[in-house]
Amino acid sequence: MSSTERITRDDVVAWIQLAAQVMRDNKEYLTQLDSAIGDADHGINMDRGFQAILAKLPTLPAGDVGALLKGVGMTLVSTVGGASGPLYGTLFLQLGGSTAGKEDLELAEFATALDAGIAGIQRLGKAEPGDKTMLDALLPAQAALHQAVDEGASPGGALGTAAAAAEDGMRATIPLVARKGRASYLGDRSAGHQDPGATSSHLLLKAAADAWSRA
Repeated sequence: MSSTERITRDDVVAWIQLAAQVMRDNKEYLTQLDSAIGDADHGINMDRGFQAILAKLPTLPAGDVGALLKGVGMTLVSTVGGASGPLYGTLFLQLGGSTAGKEDLELAEFATALDAGIAGIQRLGKAEPGDKTMLDALLPAQAALHQAVDEGASPGGALGTAAAAAEDGMRATIPLVARKGRASYLGDRSAGHQDPGATSSHLLLKAAADAWSRA
């Protein structure tokens, strides 16, 4: 993290690079979770998408955080299968749209961009809290991030708080009955299983916290 505690393009690159490694390391775990209530491909798809992003990073514009995030989103849409591609693609496209033309970000600006990303996911997926989806991790993280901003936390510390809230939300999906997505076809049988999308959302935020706490 920069000495001014602003989030630079290099910080975002570090986040994406670490997220790609985390998705690769957890590919089998995410796929195992998805095999219980989905199509058994979530880990494979997320790994494929983030590896494609790594290959794309050198070609994305320098000096523009928004253009970088938009490029990440477009790559996810084009390479990740199932519902995850459009949903995660929308997250990053909205992040990019909210930060277009900015060389670096204040933490509050990143929080506002995340608001836009989560709102985009809600519009696309039509999910609500408690539906056993990625939103059950992202919405608690969103609230925790804004509280951390109000308390003057550093980017790494704030994202750590948000990731912890996402982890709690992720674990809270275990007893839920899915009301959206492939898992909803199982009805009551979806209870007792952790949602894979909530899990990958937690991993994504945890990667930001770890990347931005290292410098």
